[in-house]
Amino acid sequence: MAHRPISAERSDTIGAMSEAPRSNFIREIIEEHNRSGRFGGKVVTRFPPEPNGYLHIGHAKAICIDFGLARDYGGRCHLRFDDTNPTKESQEYVDAIMNDVRWLGFDWGEHLHHASDYFEQLYCWAEQLITAGKAYVDDQSVEEMRESRGTLTEAGRPSPFRDRSVSENLDLFRRMRAGEFPDGSKTLRAKIDMTSGNINLRDPVMYRIRKTPHQRTGDAWCIYPMYDWAHGQSDSIEGVTHSICTLEYEDHRPLYDWYLDALGIFHPQQIEFARLNLSHTVMSKRKLLLLVEGNFVGGWDDPRMPTLAGLRRRGYTPESIRDFCERIGVAKADNMVELALLEHCVREDLNKHAERRMAVLRPLKLVITNYPEGKVELLDAVNNPEDPSAGTRKVPFSRELWIERDDFRDVAPKKYFRLTPGAEVRLRYAYIVKCIDFTLGPDGQVAEVRCTYDPATVGGDSGGRAVKGTIHWVSAPHAVEAEVRLYETLFTRPKPDDEEDFAAALNPNSLTVLTGARLEPSLASVAPGARFQFERNGYFCVDSRDSAPGRLVFNRTVGLRDTWAKIEKAT
Repeated sequence: MAHRPISAERSDTIGAMSEAPRSNFIREIIEEHNRSGRFGGKVVTRFPPEPNGYLHIGHAKAICIDFGLARDYGGRCHLRFDDTNPTKESQEYVDAIMNDVRWLGFDWGEHLHHASDYFEQLYCWAEQLITAGKAYVDDQSVEEMRESRGTLTEAGRPSPFRDRSVSENLDLFRRMRAGEFPDGSKTLRAKIDMTSGNINLRDPVMYRIRKTPHQRTGDAWCIYPMYDWAHGQSDSIEGVTHSICTLEYEDHRPLYDWYLDALGIFHPQQIEFARLNLSHTVMSKRKLLLLVEGNFVGGWDDPRMPTLAGLRRRGYTPESIRDFCERIGVAKADNMVELALLEHCVREDLNKHAERRMAVLRPLKLVITNYPEGKVELLDAVNNPEDPSAGTRKVPFSRELWIERDDFRDVAPKKYFRLTPGAEVRLRYAYIVKCIDFTLGPDGQVAEVRCTYDPATVGGDSGGRAVKGTIHWVSAPHAVEAEVRLYETLFTRPKPDDEEDFAAALNPNSLTVLTGARLEPSLASVAPGARFQFERNGYFCVDSRDSAPGRLVFNRTVGLRDTWAKIEKAT
């Protein structure tokens, strides 16, 4: 039976989940709202990324929560870009974020929004607060405002400009918009409480002057709203009922509530959950940007990065990432999730769906001395033992083969069941061979292994002999040459964020590049992104950036050894 066409993505959809989602405190809040009729039974969520970097695995958790809740309660989820800082944002990031959300299996339909859509409304509301005596223009510098803001144990001091008249504040704010003042010379601040125990309520800045073109509005604005000013009002404009945030925004919620109440507009319910902390990884976009700009990695989509672009390029599937997000659940308390669990999820998914192939990563020549020269056999190989419908394929077998260098020892250690002088092994899907000799190259390394084969042992027949070892191989005349990249964790320590200099924890062995790997010929023309299990070596993906006609590059997604399964078994 012929093997199926190989595809980089499966047709599985997020709606085809076999199990009901697990309950959590966010669902309990929504269900209580539905019982009380607070939002009329509506559930409207949003995923609000800032377009100042690529999405990472932590964002995947938020995406699954936001879109998953809307799906499960018959509502809708908006994708809204909080594009309020043009100095750090770009269309590249906007496009990458949209691509990642769709790849993960979600769609916002007609509900694509931007905070910049609401700049005029936000400005009008700011004037409303000024008119109500609840906002003022401040001439203090950033340093002066920071110094007068106080600490957790010391109250802040009022700005000397806090008691300007409404008419003066309106005039100055309108002149700020008109571009009359230089960058950083003035801000608009909310007038709340400089003695509040919550520092976020100590007259927070609402607008700052930045004469920088915006990727969507161009030069139309030279003042831009702060995130905290734009966020809650954008939710209100869109009719968001449940504004799901990570815990670092819990102390900001009173400020969002104050703005909404002061304006007297629709009030969403903000709910905070614990962000994802993953071992051997950093999640800060600032630190990820430092990795990119410092050339510690090859870009945002480097397969060592925790970005969705990097994980996709490495061969992770959207199904495995959604499964991971479901397994870690939703909690109120911060905790560290082992990277081994994420690897377990992709390994489990690929084991079911990835077709098997033979690939020799560090090749050593093997010659079968009693096999006829020029003869070629086509042997049957199983595409996926977990999926009988995947069928079989033909692999060529000849007198000269490539085997893994580690599959031969001239002096074998104890319990070594592979090739060594006088020992027998089975060649996967082929014959039993016996090592009779080997030769050394000029460098003193083994250059060639010589064997004889038993023609009666093809297809699994052992001829009554007990052969403990089975090794994979590739026919030398038919082999396809490729570059193979092996990855380890980007950081050597489980909590690189705890280091004084997180870059000092970088793993110098996070990438190993093998040139001259030999692959079976069925891999000659596979598409970028296609995933396979290289038997005995792990799961691999065709690199989507560097592979091209005449140059085949594979990235190792994950090895075969499942650390997480051992952890689960032990507990």
